[in-house]
Order: sequence, then C-alpha cells, then structure tokens
Amino acid sequence: MSLIFVIDDSPTMVMSLSRILAKYGYTVETATNGQDGLKRLKGGMKPNLILTDINMPEMDGITFIKEARKHAPTRFTPIVVLTTESVATKQTEARSAGASGWLTKPTQPDDLIATIRQLLPA
Repeated sequence: MSLIFVIDDSPTMVMSLSRILAKYGYTVETATNGQDGLKRLKGGMKPNLILTDINMPEMDGITFIKEARKHAPTRFTPIVVLTTESVATKQTEARSAGASGWLTKPTQPDDLIATIRQLLPA
C-alpha cells in the first residue's frame, strides 16, 4: 500500500484529501506546513508521493520542494503541487524547484487519482 504525504494548512482540505485517498486504498500522513513536512521527512518518513500546497505559513510549498529534493530519501519522490494558484509563473517556479505535477484546487477526485496513478508505479 502506497503512502501519500499531504502537506496543507487547511484542515478541511487535509480531511477531504485524506478521505479520497483512503477510499482508493492509499495510506495518508499529513503535515500543516512545509517546515512540519520537512521535519517529518528528516524523522524517517518515506512517502511514495507527496501532495503539497504552495501558500502555507512558516515554509511555503516551493521552499519545501527545494528542501525535500536536497534530502536523499526524497530526491526522486514524486511531488504534486495542489494549490489555488493558477499563475503560470508559480507553476514554472514549482517545476524548477522539482515538482512532478500540478493540480489546481478544487480538483476532482478522478483527476487527483489519475495524476497519482501516473506518477506511482503499479
């Protein structure tokens, strides 16, 4: 069973994503911002895929992605940005930081699962 790490400062979004992912058989771990997420990764968590928001307190998603890519165990872990941002420059910035994919909130469950299935080996 694949572990999906959800990083978002919205409790409602975390609850919604957790419910959708669990329905499709994924195990879910969560963090409230990039700093908390990075701490969990450095503590030994090894997710199969990471979903992160961009706009969060303490450490934003772009900074988180850059730091996660420096951490050997997550250097090649797929990271999908899930955000309300729709500006092309933010998407380019996220890709340059190491993001594997981009979804705009609100996203449909089918689109979320399709993106995850493209990035995770069967």
